[in-house]
Amino acid sequence: MGEWPLPRVLAMTAPRTPRTVPPPSVPDPAPGPPAAPLDLAGRTALVTGAAGGIGRACALRLAAAGAEVRAVDRDAEGLRRLAELAEGLPGALKQVHLDLTDLDAAERTAAGTDVLVNNAGLQLVRPLQEFPPDVFRTVLTVMLEAPFRLVRGALPHMYDRGWGRIVNISSVHGLRASAYKSAYVSAKHGLEGLSKVVALEGAAHGVTSNCVSPAYVRTPLVERQIADQSEAHGIPADRVVSEIMLADAAVKRLIEPEEVAEAVAYLCGPQASFVTGASLAMDGGWTAH
Repeated sequence: MGEWPLPRVLAMTAPRTPRTVPPPSVPDPAPGPPAAPLDLAGRTALVTGAAGGIGRACALRLAAAGAEVRAVDRDAEGLRRLAELAEGLPGALKQVHLDLTDLDAAERTAAGTDVLVNNAGLQLVRPLQEFPPDVFRTVLTVMLEAPFRLVRGALPHMYDRGWGRIVNISSVHGLRASAYKSAYVSAKHGLEGLSKVVALEGAAHGVTSNCVSPAYVRTPLVERQIADQSEAHGIPADRVVSEIMLADAAVKRLIEPEEVAEAVAYLCGPQASFVTGASLAMDGGWTAH
């Protein structure tokens, strides 16, 4: 059997450097106009649950933009403190002492509103078989039926003016579920759906409707939950936040109310005029799973 001939070894030569042709000169795009600051002068805003937490931050942010803000809450003392904080802002703040379970009054209060922020909420953590039916009904009344009635009261004025902004403070629990929160999760999922329907109906009239869906926000309610769970589990408060409350989030911290208020302000501004029917998740990566 013969042998295969060895291949000839070719002399190694340095590769030729290709001649580069400079690309044609393309001018830089002209810079667009800078984003204008939010200006709500001449607009009327209504914020529910305005006496504290997210609602208070939203009321102050909209008043800072020049809006006349109707601050709605059943906490009269909290509204009084809010009014003190709002002194000196460009917009005015009107205290509206109202329990949102009075649905007819809620709808009347929304008349003439240009910006509506549905924020009020309540929470009870309990297994389904132990969840009080009356509390379930109250949660859905305040967090779903009241927003429907407020939107219903606000839309005629918005439609007449050809402009309106509806921002619903939902939650990561409007996008994901957690055990023992049947009423809250049901209400927030319903609010997400309601917001989308309003977006579809309102688009032809210049009205946008969106949700802001945060994870846990640093509010008195959440701070109490942290303290209770810290005692129950025998671990420090920071571990309650990172290991229990935010176990599914990539960013292990609470959201500040002012961060949520800035998202609301964005959705009320001209830069967001094409954003409607959306849910802006502020969940630190929770829903990325």
